[in-house]
Amino acid sequence: MSIMESMGKKKRPRRSFTPEFKAEIVELCRRGDRSVGQVARDFELTETAVRAWVRQAEVDTGAREGLASAEREELAALRRENRRLREDVDVLKRATAFFVRETR
Repeated sequence: MSIMESMGKKKRPRRSFTPEFKAEIVELCRRGDRSVGQVARDFELTETAVRAWVRQAEVDTGAREGLASAEREELAALRRENRRLREDVDVLKRATAFFVRETR
């Protein structure tokens, strides 16, 4: 039993949202007729997630410093590729060491 369950709170399964849905939520927050908290409650979202979407939208439009969404995606892809290449190099090192031992 996890700590969350023992405290009586059940963890909600992770949900994913389309970029279009996020953009609509961000637009509702930008209009200013409802607070971020109210928008989050109205759509059964966490306030933290909505605030992160608003912040990322500000970065993407240049209103705030940070990595744009496209840059984040590229960075994640490069990190995945880097990890795979490091694993490949490790396998090759082990294979080389094995063949050196076998040929002696």
